[in-house]
This record gives sequence, C-alpha cells and structure tokens, in this order.
Amino acid sequence: MSFWETITGSDLTREWKVFEARAEELPGDYRAAWEQIKVHLFRYAGFTGRNLMPIVDAALGLLEEASADDRSIHEVLGDDIPGFCTALAGGEGARTYRDRWREQLNRNLARKLGRLGG
Repeated sequence: MSFWETITGSDLTREWKVFEARAEELPGDYRAAWEQIKVHLFRYAGFTGRNLMPIVDAALGLLEEASADDRSIHEVLGDDIPGFCTALAGGEGARTYRDRWREQLNRNLARKLGRLGG
C-alpha cells in the first residue's frame, strides 16, 4: 500500500467494491443479512474503517460458505444480527467510534480546564 493510497483511502474503495461484488452473488436473504451486518459493524470502525476490513471479509466469507452449503441465514447468524456483529467486533463492551470520541473530548476538556483552574 502506497502513501497516497493510505491518505486517500483508494485501497479501501477498491476493496469495498470487491466486497459488494461478492455480496451481489448471494441469494436475497443473504444479501439482506449482509446489509444489516454492514450497518451494525460500522459502529466499531476506526476513523478510516481500515480496522474492519478483515472482519467484513470474514463475515462475507461466512455468508458465502453458508449459502454454498444451503444453510438458512437464521441457522448461521441466529436471530440477533446486532449481537453477532458485536461478537465479531470484539464482544460485549467493544469500543465504538462514539466511545473513542467521547474519551477524546473528555481528555481535551480536562486538559483545558486544568490549565484554567490551575
């Protein structure tokens, strides 16, 4: 990966297009599950989303394998897709982008208030 790709995210765009092309090959119920997985996983993305790429690839691979084996989507993911995504992202208590931003804001405020009050 070149410096330019890292800065612009063009490598991520290419990789994401490959994911979407793979997802288009899935049956309808699997594509619907894929859309839900994307929505629920993005909560755990870093600033660029680079941290999610291996997780998204693995989730899509799971859907592809299950589809090839003629397993039902509920048999593979269960009824709790948000819970499935939480488990993929690191389990209960996994930090979301909101958690990271809140921590950063609190640190910055504490630093500013410390300068004013000291």
